[in-house]
Amino acid sequence: MTTALRRFPHWPRALILAAMGVAMAAIFALDTLTDYAVAAAVFHTAIILVAVRWFNPRVVIGLTALCIVLTLASFALTPAGAYRTGLINMVISILAIAITAYLGLKMVAAQNAAHAARTQLMRITQTTSLGQLTASIAHEVNQPLAAIVTSGNACQRWLAQDPPNLAKAGQALERILGDAQRASDVIARIRSMARGEAPSRQSFDLNDAVREMARLSDAELDRRGVALDLQLATALQPAWADRVQIQQVLANLLINAMDAMQGTPAAQRRITVTTQALGQQLVLTVADAGEGLSPLARTHLFDAFWTTKPDGMGLGLNICRHMAEANGGRIWATDREDGRGGTAFHVTIACAPATGDRPSTGLRHG
Repeated sequence: MTTALRRFPHWPRALILAAMGVAMAAIFALDTLTDYAVAAAVFHTAIILVAVRWFNPRVVIGLTALCIVLTLASFALTPAGAYRTGLINMVISILAIAITAYLGLKMVAAQNAAHAARTQLMRITQTTSLGQLTASIAHEVNQPLAAIVTSGNACQRWLAQDPPNLAKAGQALERILGDAQRASDVIARIRSMARGEAPSRQSFDLNDAVREMARLSDAELDRRGVALDLQLATALQPAWADRVQIQQVLANLLINAMDAMQGTPAAQRRITVTTQALGQQLVLTVADAGEGLSPLARTHLFDAFWTTKPDGMGLGLNICRHMAEANGGRIWATDREDGRGGTAFHVTIACAPATGDRPSTGLRHG
């Protein structure tokens, strides 16, 4: 009966109740007309299981009580057999009916509680995701906006000179346009991530992407008195990833490296960015000359909303990890290998496959 009901869930409940009544009557007749040794009343448990599936607890309890009454009446009306055996069978049947009803109601209550918990968790997750998305946008867009302000102030100074330094002002304007485009790209990428879209992978020159980000970071590096040393390997295979996201990871790592050297003597403030090939992967490394990471910081390094910065949001490295993994790579931190102190962050990026092996994504390949 249960299988049939699942197969036809649109049946009216009145029809289901009528079918259950017929089944209960049949069980009662079978239990009454056979001798005491036949415990037909135990089949009432199937009625209880169907009731649990289709009706509220009050109806289930009523049907359970009715099944028990029918079992007692059947025992009283049974004409033949061993009375003692029939008594034992009746007690077992009643216990089976009662236990089935109890466990069935408990199961339904547990399912309802689980459903309510899932619904609540979904609401919390949606709220948290919205908060994280908003925080991510604020964090990521803040970097190019700050660079735009810095370049705008520089442009004003160059134009205010007598005569105006148009060449320097033009360079500042180029940086402003580049940072504005980067802010737009960042928002587009974060929106894509929020929708669960895959990164827009394409073939590109990793060294060129690093140089472009270095140029965009010039103003902030100068403001903080930090030197940038690019050690880019020659003859690298093209990278296969979302260029904007990789540049976003690099921008985050550069900002973190600058922040890590706030207490470092000015003459020692240097960030080293290296690229190298490692099998079928490229490795991008950003190393600072700060104090290094504490054991606690290493434990929570990539956790969302965990930070050691007084005004930090704790999202930069978490975003970096998600972007690196979304592009098929990974990110990790080590101490600098040259023994000068500080921290090095390493990001792996896949090499572009041969043209004939590339997936057909409809993307432009550089």
